[in-house]
Amino acid sequence: MLHPALAMALVRRRTLIRAATAGVLVIVLALSAVFSAAVLALAGDKPESPVGCVSSSAAVTQSVLENSGSRSDGQAVGLSAGQIAVAQGYISVGKQLGVPREAMVIAIMMSLQESTLRMLANANVPSSFQFPHDGVGSDHDSVGSAQQRPAAGWGTVAELMDISYNARAFYGGPSGPNQGSPRGLLDVPGWPAMSKGQAAQAVQVSAFPELYARWEPQATAIVDLLQGVTTVPTCSEGERGRQDSVSAEGLPQIRQDILHVTQMGVGGAYVWGGTAFKAWDCSGFVQWIYRQVGIELPRVEQWRVGRMTYTPQIGDLVVQNPQGPYNWGHVGIYAGDGMMYSALNPSAGTLQHPIDWNPGTAYFDLLQTVVN
Repeated sequence: MLHPALAMALVRRRTLIRAATAGVLVIVLALSAVFSAAVLALAGDKPESPVGCVSSSAAVTQSVLENSGSRSDGQAVGLSAGQIAVAQGYISVGKQLGVPREAMVIAIMMSLQESTLRMLANANVPSSFQFPHDGVGSDHDSVGSAQQRPAAGWGTVAELMDISYNARAFYGGPSGPNQGSPRGLLDVPGWPAMSKGQAAQAVQVSAFPELYARWEPQATAIVDLLQGVTTVPTCSEGERGRQDSVSAEGLPQIRQDILHVTQMGVGGAYVWGGTAFKAWDCSGFVQWIYRQVGIELPRVEQWRVGRMTYTPQIGDLVVQNPQGPYNWGHVGIYAGDGMMYSALNPSAGTLQHPIDWNPGTAYFDLLQTVVN
């Protein structure tokens, strides 16, 4: 909790801001080119930029990756141990079936979009909670890493909560569990001639078909990584936390306060669904930060109480990993100079890192609406 004197100062400052602030910032989506130019207005600005790194303390993750090969450009991929297990499932089954590398890349693209490479239970399907899962979805009766539906004939809940079955159902073909209905990738005529995003859509029949394509660079890196073509770098000290590099000089007091408490959280653990100090997920971290300066945000979808901005300032909300119209899967705090703070994933925890580690970035000013 803030000192009472500071709380009173914040109230007085907000009163002054209410009197002085006018106008509305232009609503725009910030372009980021981590991924292919075909992805709506949320494309990236560096096609080959790193996607992440593995914390040197993440022994489980590192042990899975330690036998990987090397790659000269040093491209990194930030994956939790659970995400690696899901990706390995698709790649292992793909190898067993003898599918080409391109099919494995398509499978990983699909799972990145559908579940961010996680095995998801579903709040609408109570029986799905009986099986190991990394998170909870709520789309119809979709379950598993491919978000396929028992009601659509993809399989039973038990089958769809199994990564090996997910992969076999997605690839399909003569040995597929569904015998072409619903059809898997190998059942789609001419799939090798399609773009990878189109091929994924031909199987999934998504309401947002254009979103698969944006994952191709990351999916390619993951397949190369787990097939031994590349290695994953370990986070350096500079990558894992550089809070001292962000200066509060010249910032309004409210933004100085936000920056200060944000830096207090660096080094915290990533805990799915967590909201406690240094035991939070990405939106729990953001909610905690703003609460310390007297601003209560929603638990999730915090951008809905802000205004999108084309010119972010330190302390603004960063949203990434678009999941549909006006919906994003990751949030953090803008640190300026191409950097942000966020609770990134279980391997990396809470740190300062480059914004372009994740795709589809946009920015929201929460102070223009919450303080006024």
